[in-house]
Amino acid sequence: MSEDIARAAETIAGTLARIASALDRLAPPAPAVPDFAAADAYVWNPVGPRLDPVPKVNRVEMILLHGIDRARDTLIENTRRFADGLPANNALLWGARGMGKSSLVKAAHATVNTALVAGGGRALLKLVEIHREDIESLPQLMALARGSDYRFIVFCDDLSFDNNDTSYKSLKAVLEGGIEGRPDNVIFYATSNRRHLLPRDMMENERSTSINPGEAVEEKVSLSDRFGLWLGFHKCSQDEYLAMVFGYANHFGLKADEDTVRAEALEWATTRGSRSGRVAWQFVQDLAGRLGVRL
Repeated sequence: MSEDIARAAETIAGTLARIASALDRLAPPAPAVPDFAAADAYVWNPVGPRLDPVPKVNRVEMILLHGIDRARDTLIENTRRFADGLPANNALLWGARGMGKSSLVKAAHATVNTALVAGGGRALLKLVEIHREDIESLPQLMALARGSDYRFIVFCDDLSFDNNDTSYKSLKAVLEGGIEGRPDNVIFYATSNRRHLLPRDMMENERSTSINPGEAVEEKVSLSDRFGLWLGFHKCSQDEYLAMVFGYANHFGLKADEDTVRAEALEWATTRGSRSGRVAWQFVQDLAGRLGVRL
């Protein structure tokens, strides 16, 4: 009898070992710890998951950003405090398109890192871009960043939510409401054309179909409240637009008649129906091409 029991135990043990081995093969591998010394900027890829280093960031120098002085100074100061380990706020840059919202985020990251190196320190500040459709994977990104010696600006460009999109709840939980909370070494910067990130008809629909309309709208608006810093970007005047054009032209050494450039720049803006930093840059690219100058 004892031999039968021993054989049965061996059989069960062997079966359990095979089951455990199969489960190990089926389980997803643990995410690899990124080499944060490899680059100053990364793109988050939830498949893996992994952080893909960006060797060269597509950015505009801070000196070329005109007409947004107050937003520039405020964001740089907030970013500098964060890099120094001091309290800082998540930031929402909202408003008119083409006025340099995403350019300012990337330029602020470079400016603060340069200042750290100039002061004898290391470039400890990392910029991590997360795409709008990957917002629900934010907890995984936070888990990779948590505990690192580096500090991370998680940046989402053109953040907004459409009707029936509930992924904004994941963002709310990560920013402020989750049990773990946002790691001390992570801050979230987002740009959007909307101040409240959600379409008006979505809010109005919630109001009309809810038992308590006020509470439904409060839930939607509370996402924007998770951003302690709101920086508004508004349409620029003609003088500000021309200042942007000549700022670019002087920086790149474009030699052309000033009156001609002014007239052409205004015509360029008129044909596009708007004045903005993006339109000014597009005109300067056209001007440089006609002059045969490489930017």
